[in-house]
Amino acid sequence: MSPPTDHVDRGDRIDFWVIPADQPAPVVARLRLLLDRTELDRAAAATDPVRADRFSTVHGVVRLLTAERLGIAPAELVWSYGPHGKPEPVTAADDRLQLSYSASGTLAVLALAEGRRVGADVEELRDERVATRLAGRYFPRSDQRFVCDGTPSAVSDRFTRLWCRREAVVKVYGGRLAQGLGLPLAGTGPLLLPTATPLDQGPCRVQDVPVPGAFRAAVAAEGAADLAVRHRLWTAPASLLEPHQPLQHSST
Repeated sequence: MSPPTDHVDRGDRIDFWVIPADQPAPVVARLRLLLDRTELDRAAAATDPVRADRFSTVHGVVRLLTAERLGIAPAELVWSYGPHGKPEPVTAADDRLQLSYSASGTLAVLALAEGRRVGADVEELRDERVATRLAGRYFPRSDQRFVCDGTPSAVSDRFTRLWCRREAVVKVYGGRLAQGLGLPLAGTGPLLLPTATPLDQGPCRVQDVPVPGAFRAAVAAEGAADLAVRHRLWTAPASLLEPHQPLQHSST
């Protein structure tokens, strides 16, 4: 993981949290206590217990970190959702805080920023055959050539990176993935999109973010200003294993 960029002013910085979704049962149970009724219902609707636990973990940690940034208790956090599901905290404490989170298998990511809309995405590496088919169907020709001109492992890597970039850009504006599939996003990041057509928004910055394992991730933010990303790894604090202790986050 990259070292923290603590020298960057908080208003210009994006805190990018990497969250391991598989946690011990006592941690999952404690995090589940933070969820609201809508989140609990979504967790209960999962037919696979592993997926239910991962959902509870990710959404509990998102609450924990967002509430800590706002200076409120995690259970007090109330969400509002955009037309395509992008969450925003409803609180009078700080209406400038922007966030985006994403989960894929055993890993999740959360981006927090102030005064600048943000998008984040993480994806497990796609199979080379699936990557080739999806790139040929949805990506612009320049991105198709970039994805398919390489070894099977390169195809998988390139496709997944470009998919994450698309998701991240779309999430900045609370749009639908279909609106970002045609964006030309191949090349060495960070990239500046003068306009995010067909979202009719822009400019927008997007860049890859290193994450562990067979995953790729990206973060995007509105505006032409450079991205100052502080990478942070969430680890379960001891308080999650001690029922009578107040919840506090821990990071490395």
